Amino acid sequence: MKSVETVPESEVRRRRGLSAVWVIPIVAALIAGFLGWRALQERGPTITITFPTADGLTAGQTKVRHKAVDLGTVRAITLSEDLSHVTVTVDTQRQATAHLTDHARFWVVRARLGLNNVSGLDTLLSGAYIEIDPGEPGGRSQRNYVGLDEPPAIRSDEPGRTFLLTSPRIGSISSGSPVFYRDINVGEVLGYDLGPQGSNVTFKVFVRAPFDDYVHEDTQFWNASGLAVDFGATGVSVRLESFQALLSGGVSFDTSPEAERSPKAAAVRSFPLYADQATANTASQRRNVPFITHFDGTVRGLAVGAPVELFGIQVGVVRDIRLHFDPNSGTAPYVVVRCDLQGDRVFPDRDVPKDRLTEAARRLVAAGLRAELRSANLVTGQMFVALEFASDSQQAELKFEDGIMVLPSVSGGLDRIISNVSQLTRSLASLPLQQMTDNLNSILVGANKITNGDELRQALQSLTATLEGVQDLVHSADAGAAPALKRLPEMAQGLQATIDRATRLLGSMDTGYGSNSQFNRDLQRMMGQLSDTARSLRLLADYIDQHPDALLRGRNASPTGEK
Repeated sequence: MKSVETVPESEVRRRRGLSAVWVIPIVAALIAGFLGWRALQERGPTITITFPTADGLTAGQTKVRHKAVDLGTVRAITLSEDLSHVTVTVDTQRQATAHLTDHARFWVVRARLGLNNVSGLDTLLSGAYIEIDPGEPGGRSQRNYVGLDEPPAIRSDEPGRTFLLTSPRIGSISSGSPVFYRDINVGEVLGYDLGPQGSNVTFKVFVRAPFDDYVHEDTQFWNASGLAVDFGATGVSVRLESFQALLSGGVSFDTSPEAERSPKAAAVRSFPLYADQATANTASQRRNVPFITHFDGTVRGLAVGAPVELFGIQVGVVRDIRLHFDPNSGTAPYVVVRCDLQGDRVFPDRDVPKDRLTEAARRLVAAGLRAELRSANLVTGQMFVALEFASDSQQAELKFEDGIMVLPSVSGGLDRIISNVSQLTRSLASLPLQQMTDNLNSILVGANKITNGDELRQALQSLTATLEGVQDLVHSADAGAAPALKRLPEMAQGLQATIDRATRLLGSMDTGYGSNSQFNRDLQRMMGQLSDTARSLRLLADYIDQHPDALLRGRNASPTGEK
């Protein structure tokens, strides 16, 4: 028998610890677990947002941002069953949880180009995204939202206040229209809504800080839209607030020094929105005194808002125009014009008692104060009410209707011209024109007879003959005086020779008789007289030679007027 060899048993040795092969999977699992835990820690709630369209949105790529910080990612986009909108599912981050309240607002930021602003141009390269405005803190937690069609004009974190404006018309104002304060853009129109039963339009405007501090209780707002052209009493005026207001409309406000004394307006304070700045300035007058005036003629061209002037200065405004007609009384209809006298422009005292004002009005009416319609612009035919003192008006007294003063009126403007023309026509019609025409015709006939009569012809012939005789007499006198005038120079020369001889004789006598003798003195006097006579004759000869007609007319009647 063969012997059986004994096979030694193998010894199995077990190694303790993990193999190095498992290090990498374990590390990967740990990293994945950490990332998953971190993702769970940073993950916020899932929300849904409804938009009219998903234009620009992509699932897994579109982000939800606030101030350029990512707060979530769009996970899915689904279309509603009725195909009216889309529902966007967003996975938000944990830091957005506190802001997901009922105050939050969502909208899609994409490139927008409009009249009011240009925004979202950066999305042309990066793509559209969803913006969130958390709103004011303290809201209720919410997970389902309806997105905005347009970006909101004002963010919740922008300092400022919101006010309400009421107007009967919307005009050209729209959402996004600017708000101006002294030509500075200080805010924006957030939106508008119709009042109860469509009675008026309510605008919601936002004024940024610190300009909201300029809004007081007595601040005036007016429509500054477009281009305003006014054909008023002062001529043509053109106003343009800004080019932006020309395109998209706008609102302006101002606070006068008197309005600054009023307290600052609280948020959501309601103000009236006036049609223009002139209407707003008129409405700022707080001490208005109402009065009424009646007009019997036409008031075409007079409109509500027309000025009331005294000495060319506006002191009031027309508030209402109505036709009064009472068929029971049988009186003729007339127009009732209600006006407001602006006390701030008339009375220096801020507080005038009513009885004192009434007494002053009585005295002014007694002194001739009357209301008159006048033309403000001949091109447009606009009229205004003028207060004037008519000296030729009839006596009148101050009356009252429902406690309101009634000022007497006088016709003016075109009515006065028509009245004067009518009075002139009546005066001309009352003249005896036929009798005056007959008398004038008789006078002309008599003058014609006298002009063409024989008496006038004979008188003219006699006058002609007389003038011819006078002319012959003058020629005869001139011819007869000519020889005598020629001899006058010879006579003057002979007289001068005689005087010379006499002078020589006197010289010899002075030698014989002496210079102091009586004979010598008498002789000198005689010689002086002879010298004067010779000089006179010389002057007479010269004068007659120059004026021969002086022999007939005399010296004083000479043509030259010499004396």
